[in-house]
Amino acid sequence: MTGHFRTPRSRATTVAALALPTALLLTACGADGEDAPAEEVEADEELADLVPEEFAESGVLRVGVNAEYPPGEYLDTDGQTVVGFNVDLFDSAVAKLGLTNEWVPAEFEGIIVGVQSGEYDAGVSSFTVNAERMEEVHMVSYLTVGTQWFAQEGNPQGVDPESACGLAVAVEQHTVQHEDLEERSEACVDAGEEPIDIQAHDSQEQATATIQSGVNDAGLADLPVAIYAMEQTDGEIELIGDMYEDAPYGAVVNHENTELAEAIQAGYQAIMDDGTYEEILTEWGATEGSLDTSELDPLVGE
Repeated sequence: MTGHFRTPRSRATTVAALALPTALLLTACGADGEDAPAEEVEADEELADLVPEEFAESGVLRVGVNAEYPPGEYLDTDGQTVVGFNVDLFDSAVAKLGLTNEWVPAEFEGIIVGVQSGEYDAGVSSFTVNAERMEEVHMVSYLTVGTQWFAQEGNPQGVDPESACGLAVAVEQHTVQHEDLEERSEACVDAGEEPIDIQAHDSQEQATATIQSGVNDAGLADLPVAIYAMEQTDGEIELIGDMYEDAPYGAVVNHENTELAEAIQAGYQAIMDDGTYEEILTEWGATEGSLDTSELDPLVGE
């Protein structure tokens, strides 16, 4: 269940593809601060032919991202560059198509709306694939992740995820974990117990800080995020219970851009097949939940 994530800045994505339109150059920074050998993702002409003309001509996808969910996607120390394992994966997938990405930080709840309106060509932001979202947009799967609860070291409130009525629980708003908490709280009320005091925050980092400080009793997020919080707080956060309800992450694309979604699926599949996908996840310590096959609008439970 557990994994290990590298600290921020140990790996950075360099958008060298701006200078090399048919390749993406990824550089890794070792523990001693020296750059590791670069990994280059070459464009595949056959895959590039799958890209609709309007996107092929511009060569750039405008991608909405909520850069507040480390280590999946977050701002680097310069406060501007979006980094994360989801970012590296999508950069590499579209590099196979001969494209580059313009990452546009946005509010999480506004990304799918922005994709539908055409403000963004795609959205990548740790989106869990579910039937409700696929009614709104195409989703291209690339990794499987579940939900994990966590609390202060030693779990001083004795939090049991299966008995959280009356507890103060922090979560990033509009996530599947937010919906999970609302359902659990309703169950508490139906059972004649106190509701969960749901503390919904704009960002996961804010939610985690309230748990670390003891303001809230516990929190829940995707497993990689929970592990990252534990490591970044030097163990002041600990995982409680087991991961559950694992489901794929998916990149989102407008229903009207099915050909683009199919091309992105092919790009993900290409990096899975040539080993780039595994190299990226290994670098980030996020190999748990890796997939062999990317799917467009996969079958998932409700």
